[in-house]
Amino acid sequence: MRILILGAGKMGTFLTDVLSFQHETAVFDTDPQKLRFVYHTYRFTTLEEIRQFNPELVINAVTLKYTIEAFNTVQAALSKDCILSDIASVKTGLKEYYEQCGFRFVSTHPMFGPTFASLGNLSQENAIIIKEGDHLGRIFFKDLYQSLHLNIFEYTFDEHDETVAYSLSIPFVSTFVFSAVMKHQDAPGTTFKKHMAIAQGVLNEDDYLLQEILFNPLTMPQVENIRRELKELLQILNDKDSDGFKRYLTKIRGHVLK
Repeated sequence: MRILILGAGKMGTFLTDVLSFQHETAVFDTDPQKLRFVYHTYRFTTLEEIRQFNPELVINAVTLKYTIEAFNTVQAALSKDCILSDIASVKTGLKEYYEQCGFRFVSTHPMFGPTFASLGNLSQENAIIIKEGDHLGRIFFKDLYQSLHLNIFEYTFDEHDETVAYSLSIPFVSTFVFSAVMKHQDAPGTTFKKHMAIAQGVLNEDDYLLQEILFNPLTMPQVENIRRELKELLQILNDKDSDGFKRYLTKIRGHVLK
């Protein structure tokens, strides 16, 4: 299959590495400097190159803020038989875009990133495939994600956004709070260092990605849950309530230690 990957960032180059030995691949990026470290693939910077390549599948791996803009940029160079796809972690606006674009489409979300995941061993990582998409496109990504040993789940667009609101907003907000009160430690303990590594990874994420996840209307109920739990814990600490503290530990261990 001829596959065009939009964006030579971390995920774009990762996907190129994975796909280029079994498929004819090309990477398109408007910044030629980013293409310097992409190998075993065509490197495109113009629409004419894309038109001549005539991709059968486009995988949009650009920064979230520019996902739809990137599709609009290359549409004129694509045949109507081409399948559009994205790997965006937030699907805001994409369902509506696909419904009016006139192309077949498939939308997925690898639930990992190069920051934290061990890309050589992804057996503990997950991927979501959106149900509302082209059948052959979904089969392609299912085969791809199975080859990476990912755990695959199939959700609708709405179910995906609900999952992201929970699984990303809670750790992101918790990390923000940790970072806001953090002070430099000359001799940090193991737990502190682990939290610090997580904070550094999250804060290195794209600002627009963080904003889109946290501005999602489904995020607010999750943040309210954090506030309620902090209020309860503060009350226990203020009262030095030993029995209440034990009950609280029992409750939260039941969530985590299963």
